[in-house]
Parts: sequence; structure tokens; C-alpha cells
Amino acid sequence: MQKREQGKSCGAAAGNGTPPPKRGRPFGSTAASVASASAADSVAPSTLLGPSLQVHNSFSEQNNKRIVLALQSGLKSELTWALNTLTLLSFKEKDDIRKDACLAKIPGLLDALLQIIDDWRDIALPKEHRKGHRARTLGANSVVTGFGNEYEALGSNTLLPQSGLGSGSSAAEIPGQKNTSKRRRSEWWLDEDGLFNLDDEGRAEKQQCAVAASNIIRNFSFMPENEIAMAQHRHCLETVFQCIEDHIIEDEELVTNAIETIVNLAPLLDLRIFSSPKPSYIKITEKSAVQAIMGMLGSPVKAWHCAASEFLGRMIINPDNEPLFLPFVPQMYKRLVDILSLQAFDAQAAAIGALYNLVDVNMDCRLKLASERWAVDRMLKVIKTPHPVPEVCRKAAMIIEHLASDPQNRISLLAYENSFAEILFSDGRHSDTFARILFELTSKPNNKIAALTAVNEL
Repeated sequence: MQKREQGKSCGAAAGNGTPPPKRGRPFGSTAASVASASAADSVAPSTLLGPSLQVHNSFSEQNNKRIVLALQSGLKSELTWALNTLTLLSFKEKDDIRKDACLAKIPGLLDALLQIIDDWRDIALPKEHRKGHRARTLGANSVVTGFGNEYEALGSNTLLPQSGLGSGSSAAEIPGQKNTSKRRRSEWWLDEDGLFNLDDEGRAEKQQCAVAASNIIRNFSFMPENEIAMAQHRHCLETVFQCIEDHIIEDEELVTNAIETIVNLAPLLDLRIFSSPKPSYIKITEKSAVQAIMGMLGSPVKAWHCAASEFLGRMIINPDNEPLFLPFVPQMYKRLVDILSLQAFDAQAAAIGALYNLVDVNMDCRLKLASERWAVDRMLKVIKTPHPVPEVCRKAAMIIEHLASDPQNRISLLAYENSFAEILFSDGRHSDTFARILFELTSKPNNKIAALTAVNEL
């Protein structure tokens, strides 16, 4: 349980010290990359670095209101200028310190960016894919049902056709109606997408603006000074999770930006915010948020299931979020074992990281993972290959040690005793860990085995 305390202390001390590097962090945002960049500059001349766009440090302070108003205006030229400006401000280039890119210093900026994404999502789905209206059968034999515009029948001598009614409607059975074939203005309005329709070019521009806004939000999530504000912003989380939930029909780049955003915010994220009294803009619950992540975990897209694995690994160590993930633990570790079979090193690293935290905090996963087919084999393969990142191999060995510490797993793990002994004598980096594993398996016999031995002796 030490990782939980470390996770909490890490989130509480986000402003103290250098934060750990995040996946896909822009170049120059960590101390190591800054050092490598300075070393590269000393070797290569500046003429070989290519063009570089610079933004003055006081630009945001002088134009923060104009940026927000440009985003809210909806005008193409103003919107393009604002998105381009924010894209520059949200990236850290080399050792440039973009303190003016803090969301707290620009009131209303995050809401304005989210509104651009919401505007695109309102028109993204074709009309034939939207949920149709439910047929109304209440009062089917009445002249006026109270739904729609049928109140107009009260002021006229003729009965208007009642939309959405069954074949038993009295209005449809009255002979001599002259207006049954005519369509009312309200029906025309509902059948059309709206008065100001967008052509294909207009929809493409709206989509590009939404993707650019999501990319800016993703870039902001890399900055430690923005993490708390974004993790506590319900509208931001609802929009991001809705994009992830609709990953099958949504723009791929928009979904990728959304999943990377929540991975960066995961250490500070509390899913109970979706049931909090804060104003809600999109109907997202804790369960639907977890289901959206599970959908990404099962996706064949490598970037998506890697990010989902990393997100689950970071979220499960938070005791406030653990009850929300418990119903999905069986699906979770089975899919993570499947990801271990992939040849991609980053996918294996994400799956090992998630399993490492999962077996530490969840006893049910610890008991069932040992008996899961291919689970131990694939973790041993990661160690023997070995994985290019030594920390991944160490975590894989620690997972097996966690499994060996439970008496109920000893029968399953004794089948790998020869493999454990081979690593013990051939790999000095993990010899201590596998020595402890063999000690757990051999020096403390299981009560069931001891009982069976006693029965056989009798």
C-alpha cells in the first residue's frame, strides 16, 4: 500500500521539485530533455535547427481577453488566430518557460476551448445515426394528446394528423381530410438540420478547430501548474470522457488528445466529481467513465490501449477510485495479459505498469492472475527477452513475487520452478527477487499439500 501514499504525496507536492516525465511530454519540458537540448545546441550550429516561432513572455497578459473573445466569437479569422496563438503558448520549446500559459491566468479560456469542441460534437453525428423519437401511444384515441403542436386542433374545425400515433388514431380514420398529405411547418423544421446549415467544407473547418482545441487542452495538461485546475473542472472532464466514449465514430486525433489528457491528469483525478453538486454540462457518470476507459483498453489501436493501460494503473492506486474499478477487474487483467503478447515494447510496459499496481491493491486480481493462462509465461518472456527498459523487467519480477506471497498461488507457480531457478542463476539483476520467490514456494508448504501428504502416509 506504499504506492497509494506515494501517489497522494506526489499529487500534493506537485509544485515541489521536478515532476516525473509524462507520456508524450513536449520536447524541453523536463530537466533531462533540457540538458540534452543544450548539449545538442553546443554541437550543431543554430542554422541547422530550422525556423522557430517565438512568443513574447508578456503576450498572454496583454491579449488574454482578446484570445478568449476571439474563441467565443465563432468568426473564422479570429478563431484561427486564437487557436494558432494558443498552440504556440501551450508548447514549451527547449528551455523556454511559458509561465503565461497557465490557465488560471486567463479566466474563461478553458471553457471557451471546450465550447469549440462541444460545437463540433453537436453537428458531428449524421442525423440518421441519432436516436429517434419514441413513439407516443398515450391518448392515441383522443383528439388532442398534449404532445407536439397538436394543441392547434383546438382552434380549428378540422382535425390535424397526429404524428407518432398508432393506426388506431381517430384523426387518421376520419375520412375527407384534405391536409393529410401536407406537411406542417414544424415537421419541415424538425426534418432539416437547421437554418444555417454547413456544407462539407464548413464541417471540415469545424472539425479542424475542434481538433486544434483538443490539442491545446492536451498541451496544457502537461504543465504542472494547470493540472489541479483541469482535474477539478467538471466540464473539461465530461467533454474528454465523452470523446473517449464515442471513440468508434469520433475523429481519431480528437480521441487521442482526449485519452492523453486524462492520462496526464490521472494522479489528481477523482471520478466522484461526476456525482458532485458542481454544474454538469454533459451527462457522464462514474460508471460510464470507467466503461469508456475499458472500451479504449479493448481497442486494437496501440496508442489507445497503451494510454488506457497507463491510466488504469495510475487510477487504481487511489483508494477513492478503487471501488469504481472493482466490477471491471476481471476484464481488466485479462485484457492486460493479452496486451503482454504484443511485440510492441511500449504496450508491454503499459500493461506491466498497470498489473503491478493492480496486484498490489486488489487481492482478487492477485489470486486469479496466477491461474490465468499465459500470464506468468508472458511476464517471464518480458524478463528473459529482456525489455529495453530495466524498470519494466523489475516490475514484472515484482508481480510474480506478489503472486508467490499468497499461499493459494503456490500450486500454480510451482510449475514454473525451473524457469525461476534459471533466471536466478543466469540474471544477476533479478537474482534476489527470484531467490525470494523460490523461498516462498519451497520453504512454506501449503496447508493443502501438507494435509494430502499426511493422508497418503496414513
